[in-house]
Amino acid sequence: MSEHSIRVLIADDHPVFRFGMRALLESQPDLVVVAEAQDGEESVRLAQSLHPDVVVMDVNMLGLNGIEATRRITASDSDAAILVVTMFDDDTVFAAVQAGARGYLLKGAQGDETLRAIRAVANGEVIFSPGVAEKMMAYFARGMQAAPDTPFPDLTPREREILELVAQGLTNPAIAEKLILSPKTIRNQVSNIFSKLQVATRSEAIVRAREAGLGRQNT
Repeated sequence: MSEHSIRVLIADDHPVFRFGMRALLESQPDLVVVAEAQDGEESVRLAQSLHPDVVVMDVNMLGLNGIEATRRITASDSDAAILVVTMFDDDTVFAAVQAGARGYLLKGAQGDETLRAIRAVANGEVIFSPGVAEKMMAYFARGMQAAPDTPFPDLTPREREILELVAQGLTNPAIAEKLILSPKTIRNQVSNIFSKLQVATRSEAIVRAREAGLGRQNT
């Protein structure tokens, strides 16, 4: 291993993806895989103990999700740059950025795009897939025109929509069915919402939301 090698930690709960990513990275002379993590908790532990340059982070993992793992890693003394790599081109990109991720890449990206993204975040750059970059630009353009008194400004549009449904008393499965999303995606989104609202329980979130005027049609 060269002293100039980029040390990478792969965090994903799918062994096939980890195998493919390791094979791609180990084909490059300047990239070294220092470890693999199969869930969020393990990724936090390994990032803090091994001090990789880059963590390739999945979003939807059992237990601690990739967004919260990113938040914990960036809040620690780790200097690792987080590159979120996920199947979902949705509003989780905003949660990832707020948690401290330097890049957001879709799993369908070509190998050379993935390698370029890893090297970019390792060098301190911020990088997003083209479609994701367009989504962010549109979001911030809307945000500049939004009313300054919008409740919970840290929430993404999707998170605000889900919080509205939570405030109406809908369960996670009911929200998933209504929005045509997977239950796992809703669980992760709700977890992100709780973190941003700084609440520990669903009832606390409902109280906060209803105090802000959400979900009142069902009260």
